[in-house]
Amino acid sequence: MGRLKLKTNPKVNEVFAAYPKKVREKMQYLRALVIETAEEEGIDELEETLKWGEPSFVTKNGSTLRMDWKEKTPDQYAMYFQCTSRLVGTFRMVFDHKFHYEGNRAIVFQLNQSIPEMELKECIKASLIYHKVKHLITLGI
Repeated sequence: MGRLKLKTNPKVNEVFAAYPKKVREKMQYLRALVIETAEEEGIDELEETLKWGEPSFVTKNGSTLRMDWKEKTPDQYAMYFQCTSRLVGTFRMVFDHKFHYEGNRAIVFQLNQSIPEMELKECIKASLIYHKVKHLITLGI
C-alpha cells in the first residue's frame, strides 16, 4: 500500500472555516472519513478542491465526491455523488434504510444523527474507486 498524497486547494479550508461551529465539526468528520478511506484503499493521490463552491474529492479512478451544508436546511448536511452514476442506487440496494437519500445524488444526515461509519466508508470507497468497480453489481460493496 502506497502513501496517500493529499493535494488541498487552500480555498477548501476557507469554506470549512465559514461553517457554523457545530456544522464544521460534522463536516470535518466527513472529510476525515474520506481521507481515511482513501488511505485504507491504497489510493495514491487524492485532490481536495471546490466544485460548485462545495468541498469535493477527486481521484484518478473515482467519481467526484462532494459534501456541504446549506443555510436553507440548517439541521442537515449531505454527501453528494455523481447523479449519473450507479452509486446512490447501489447504496439504496445494499444498505436499504441505513441512510436517508436525496434522489440519486446524495446521502443526507441530520446534525443530531449518529452516522453508521462502516457503511458510509463503503459508500465513500465505491465513489473513490468507481471506475474500477462500476461493472460490478454492488460496486464491490
